[in-house]
Amino acid sequence: MNFDTYTGGFAETNGYLIETPDGSHILIDAPAKVTDWLAQKGITPSHLLLTHQHFDHIEAAGALQKLGVEVLAWSPYSTDLTLEETVRSWGMPLNFPEFAVDRTIEGETTLEVAGISFALAHVPGHSPDSVTFHHADSGLCFSGDTVFAGSIGRTDFPHGDHPLFISSIKEKVLTLPDETRLLPGHGPETTVGVEKISNPFLT
Repeated sequence: MNFDTYTGGFAETNGYLIETPDGSHILIDAPAKVTDWLAQKGITPSHLLLTHQHFDHIEAAGALQKLGVEVLAWSPYSTDLTLEETVRSWGMPLNFPEFAVDRTIEGETTLEVAGISFALAHVPGHSPDSVTFHHADSGLCFSGDTVFAGSIGRTDFPHGDHPLFISSIKEKVLTLPDETRLLPGHGPETTVGVEKISNPFLT
């Protein structure tokens, strides 16, 4: 599977652009100004898959939707999920347009989109709508803010649940093959095997 990585926004959030078998593209997560990066490439993705709706992962979702990109997420759009009230309490302005989730994937365990098949895993604890997209054929798992290299997503946001998060990760992520490459929402990639033995939050 061919993919490109973009990192942008206040939280240095990763977005992943995947080339599909028919030559179109899928974007996983929509950090700030990813639309500028896509325009430079001359690419408009057919679909946007959201690992969750925290503000830093959806800042460009509205702009992409206006371009005709279909938005898929575990849950319908919600300002509760985007953490808008929390972020405003930090004194940070939010200037991105709202969007609608075109297709909710809650309860699904597989996703077929643009000729690519993903296994879905619901991994709550960081956010109630957190999901991973695992492409078994290539050994890639787009893990959002679940497992990072040597760390995990925060659980001190609204709706965070640390015990649930740890159990969710151990049941849904660490059960993947050790060689599975984890492509997280922040920071460099890692593997399941490495995190099993060295991640201080999971060992």
